[in-house]
Amino acid sequence: MKDFWNERYALPEYVYGKEPNEFFRQEIDKLSGGHLLLPAEGEGRNAVYAAAMGWQVTAFDYSDEARRKALDLALEKGVNINYKVADFQSVSLAQDHFDVLAVIFAHAPDWQVVYPRLISYLKPGGTLILEIFNKKQMNNTSGGPKNPAMLLNADEVNKVFSTMSKLTVWEEETELLESQYHWGKADVTRCVAIK
Repeated sequence: MKDFWNERYALPEYVYGKEPNEFFRQEIDKLSGGHLLLPAEGEGRNAVYAAAMGWQVTAFDYSDEARRKALDLALEKGVNINYKVADFQSVSLAQDHFDVLAVIFAHAPDWQVVYPRLISYLKPGGTLILEIFNKKQMNNTSGGPKNPAMLLNADEVNKVFSTMSKLTVWEEETELLESQYHWGKADVTRCVAIK
């Protein structure tokens, strides 16, 4: 899969655009600055937006090409981001450190292990923002994994984040207008929670 993503991100254009994910923008704009973690961040659109709003951003992705383009975008926008090349298993981060964790289309086959590990990096009282494709997305052509085991419905998200003190999870049909790879009707699961 790393080769797949390096090949996709090696394209000259920003394959998911330079603007942040709309749900991420809507939720992060409600919060004040601090330390933000963005796993599987791709080309940096969310990281750069948040950095421009005053957040101290740490992001990671296992694609070298994604990191290169994210740092180029940060330079273009005049902001700094800390961007690591790592996957969910190899990333090394401080426990209980981040004020916000934003999981935006960061799908993983072993999500039952990956997502609780990501939560361990979030401070007590910190906020989780999550938007991922749900199982109904298999019927759409607007992006996402084609492995149904990587797509989560609201019940699965509720279970994996059941230790959070405040948890709001819902499924929604939305219209993605992000790029050729995220375009059209989409079925997503969204979550906002407090650790």
